[in-house]
Amino acid sequence: RNEIELIASENIVSAAVMEAQGSVMTNKYAEGYPGRRYYGGCQYVDVAENLAISRACELFACDFANVQPNSGSQANQGVFQALLKPGDTILGMSLDAGGHLTHGAKPNQSGKWFNAIQYGVKREDNLLDYDEVEALAKEHKPQMIIAGGSAIPRQIDFKRMREIADMVGAYLHVDMAHFAGLVAAGEHPSPFPHAQVATTTTHKTLRGPRGGMILTNDEALAKKFNSAIFPGIQG
Repeated sequence: RNEIELIASENIVSAAVMEAQGSVMTNKYAEGYPGRRYYGGCQYVDVAENLAISRACELFACDFANVQPNSGSQANQGVFQALLKPGDTILGMSLDAGGHLTHGAKPNQSGKWFNAIQYGVKREDNLLDYDEVEALAKEHKPQMIIAGGSAIPRQIDFKRMREIADMVGAYLHVDMAHFAGLVAAGEHPSPFPHAQVATTTTHKTLRGPRGGMILTNDEALAKKFNSAIFPGIQG
């Protein structure tokens, strides 16, 4: 209470958010999705979840949203479970360049389950090295390219990343957890329409409660993400 936190990912929620999280709804099990629950008495949970979905889609100009992941890491894990199989190749930003653990770092599950190749930034200006991304993609033929990170303040050229992904037939997954609030406010380029899927946390720059979301414009992929989250990894 007596200090100011200047790290965006350590943002604070409003009193309204804390009040909502302290409601009786926190006691409710609600496995499944709106209208298709495995517990009774979920009608008000359905109202809240449908509202969250519609607001997420409006905020990020996308057609489908899963708002159930417990964190950004689990949102990413849900994407991996839906679109990849163990041993597949992924191409993500290395930790020392500003990437995130879930983008293929060796200590993380993503670095153990998948053949994780890492790209970086240029030494002279610390900008993302798109030529390296393209060269690595052509060499390793990943099934997925991950754009985004946790400690890189630079904008990413999503159009260029999609072009590279298309060269090798890979999915483009954008993890925008650390800048989603800027996207929502129109101050940062949106991953859409270039990314097939984007993930984010609901806290950090969005200033909401801790959680995650999976966003897409592809109905077939949306169904896979839903199944991956429940009953897949949060069943």
